Amino acid sequence: MEENTELNPEDNNSQETITRVGGMYKDWFLDYASYVILERAVPAIEDGFKPVQRRIMHSLKELDDGRYNKVANIVGHTMQYHPHGDASIADAMVQIGQKDLLIDTQGNWGNILTGDSAAASRYIEARISKFGMEVVYSPKITDWQLSYDGRKKEPINLPVKFPLLLAQGAEGIAVGLSTKVLPHNFVELIEGSIKHLKGKKFTLYPDFPTAGIMDVSNYNDGLRGGKIRVRAKISQYDKNTLVISEIPYGTNTSSLIDSILKANDKGKIKIKKIEDNTAADVEILVHLPPGISPDKTIDALYAFTACESSISPLACVIEDNKPLFIGVTEMLRRSTDKTLQLLKQELEIQLHELEEQWHFASLERIFIEKRIYRDIEEEETWEGVIKAIDKGLQPHIKHLKRAITEEDIVRLTEIRIKRISKFDIDKAQQKIDALEADIAQVKHHLEHLVDFAIDYFTKLKTTYGKGRERKTEIRIFDDIEASKVVIRNTKLYVNRKEGFIGTSLKKDEYVGDCSDIDDIIVFTATGKMMVTKVDTKTFIGKDIIHAAVFKKKDKRTIYNLIYKDGKGGATYVKRFFVASITRDKEYDLTNGKPGSFVHYFSANPNGEAEVVTVFLRQVGSIKKLKWDLDFSGINIKGRTSKGNIVSKYAVKRIELKEKGVSTLKPRKIWFDDTVQRLNVDGRGELLGAFKGEDRLLIINQDGVAKTVVPELTMHFESNMIVLEKWNPEKPVSAIYYNGEKELYYIKRFLIETEGKEESFIPEDSNSRLEIVSTDWRPLADIEFTKERGKDRKPNLEVDVEEFISIKGINAIGNQLTKEKVNQISLLEPLPFEEPEEENPIDMDALDNESEDSKAKDDDGPTLFDVE
Repeated sequence: MEENTELNPEDNNSQETITRVGGMYKDWFLDYASYVILERAVPAIEDGFKPVQRRIMHSLKELDDGRYNKVANIVGHTMQYHPHGDASIADAMVQIGQKDLLIDTQGNWGNILTGDSAAASRYIEARISKFGMEVVYSPKITDWQLSYDGRKKEPINLPVKFPLLLAQGAEGIAVGLSTKVLPHNFVELIEGSIKHLKGKKFTLYPDFPTAGIMDVSNYNDGLRGGKIRVRAKISQYDKNTLVISEIPYGTNTSSLIDSILKANDKGKIKIKKIEDNTAADVEILVHLPPGISPDKTIDALYAFTACESSISPLACVIEDNKPLFIGVTEMLRRSTDKTLQLLKQELEIQLHELEEQWHFASLERIFIEKRIYRDIEEEETWEGVIKAIDKGLQPHIKHLKRAITEEDIVRLTEIRIKRISKFDIDKAQQKIDALEADIAQVKHHLEHLVDFAIDYFTKLKTTYGKGRERKTEIRIFDDIEASKVVIRNTKLYVNRKEGFIGTSLKKDEYVGDCSDIDDIIVFTATGKMMVTKVDTKTFIGKDIIHAAVFKKKDKRTIYNLIYKDGKGGATYVKRFFVASITRDKEYDLTNGKPGSFVHYFSANPNGEAEVVTVFLRQVGSIKKLKWDLDFSGINIKGRTSKGNIVSKYAVKRIELKEKGVSTLKPRKIWFDDTVQRLNVDGRGELLGAFKGEDRLLIINQDGVAKTVVPELTMHFESNMIVLEKWNPEKPVSAIYYNGEKELYYIKRFLIETEGKEESFIPEDSNSRLEIVSTDWRPLADIEFTKERGKDRKPNLEVDVEEFISIKGINAIGNQLTKEKVNQISLLEPLPFEEPEEENPIDMDALDNESEDSKAKDDDGPTLFDVE
């Protein structure tokens, strides 16, 4: 550092020293960054605490007397150790308390579900929980340091014998780095520690106090670059109401409702109103307007609101005063190994203390039993007393495990006369024997330290694991395409002649409803096609003949086209689909010759094939000037195909003669149990090939049956037990327990009302469905309860078809048996030759079919007269 001294020109009598400060702050930023990383934001791997949390737990122990303390008092006490204000301490303490693990709370500590904050620290109280007392503290093996002002001692790390960091989670933003360790399940962490101690592999996934659903496919062990997706649990309350019963981690009911209202305001979803009935459990009712699909709204809530979010974990901890990036499995291994060492230290200290107790108890017995205390009666000095006792003990101490010290002899002199006079040799020996047994047990634990640690973790699980089962359901999510579930809240218009399309052309022709994220497919009279994003006004090309919302990967919408191939060229017919495109690129559906134009065009959302009449111009000696053309005879190909020749002669006009029916083959539909969704991509179990009128049969464990039109957007409840293609002629067989009559009944019935949800067992709380079968001729095996002192009755085999005839769905059925039933199970059904069904050929793939497929994509075929 340079110094420069010069005189002040204004005052010759004074002299100022100017100091250059350029180097004074060159290390300040690094010092500050290090302090924030090490002392504030990132937890230590040794005990899982940030410094403020460690100081709070230390203060709680110092104040602990078994009763609750005001949080304000605890905060004030913690300030002796923490160099920051009371607000940061109070906030950190509330966060620990809300995790319901280390602190036993009393009063209003806030609500993680609703986002309500805790009451002021002077109103709420706390004490250490029993679990916290057991796993966090052990003063004899704790290393201490001076507090920031040197007045007090505080722990460097607390001897935590549990993977606390993984149980509570941690989040912090430091200078240049951050940490985000997600909370994990209490029981699963203990089980993981036990597996590690046994040398087995284990896997850890987060578990959140807000419950919800989670996809951990990309968790990556909690390391940088990993990601999990969390969702609210949404179910259908009735046809116009959805209920949110669990919320994703990182949200609360207030923020969740706000996000839903914003999505509604933007037109992404459409809702009528929201009710928040959350108390101890989450209950948000989302009321839908009439005509809005609940299934599509559920998907839309995941796509456009906080009902689904992504969380990127980043497992960063402090080890030896340095940041360390490790995965959660390695974190648990290190925590378990640390717990093993702490347990070993505690056992070694316990062994030393027991051996000291045994040593002094043995000395005491010798001192009193051999009346050595009488040897000091004649001694006049303290040194003489010590020597006399030492001399008296020497013949009797060969069995002792260590040498006698002067401190031992001093303790013997402190024994009271009353204790000597009432000394019981038998009781003294019993005490020594008990100490020897305890010493042997502790030595056994040290020799079998891993087994001792496993027993320790097992005890923690047994004592504190009840009620701490996994809350967050792990499931693989299906990907939701926003364009498929967004509410179409904008109107689309077209100016056919000038070639413009957009949402601002309100004086022109109305095409249909769309959303601001949709793509639009447009065809012109010259045989050009383009797909473009919805906008206020877009020029496509003059003489637009068709415009509609474009559905990607859609092979069910078939376009029927007849076009003239250039001036003087032949007329061609083609059928094609448009599954994929490059946006804003112009495609030519003709052969590209100058003068090509479209004679006839129709868009058919379900592959309809109409019949048209072709009229030729009277030119030369043409004999046949009129004939019918059936599009069902034309093969469906890609858009680049040239097509088939209609005529080499000039076509005058083409007229629609007869509307067509769908020529598409039935759809094969599969059910993917992993994501609980239908698909047409061959994933999961094949449900069958479905025509337009076919339905699915769904039966749940509550004894409710319904038939539904299969849509790929459908959601299924977790208690579903039957999902299959519905055959109206096929009976359903059910055995149920009638709670009112306390007997088992059997019934067979047909589903007669399409689309209606019907219960086929009594609705009282004691009735329950035992088995249900959709086989034509099911067999049931009835196992009876064994009566005391009697042999079990042989099983009863029931041919359901023979036992009971088909009755109405509301019939009570026939009594199965009066005997007490232990178990009912289904056997292999009797053979039955099912009526033959048309075996469809493999059909075209379909990526999107829902209510959109029923929408009017076109006003009908487009006709052109050629003059």
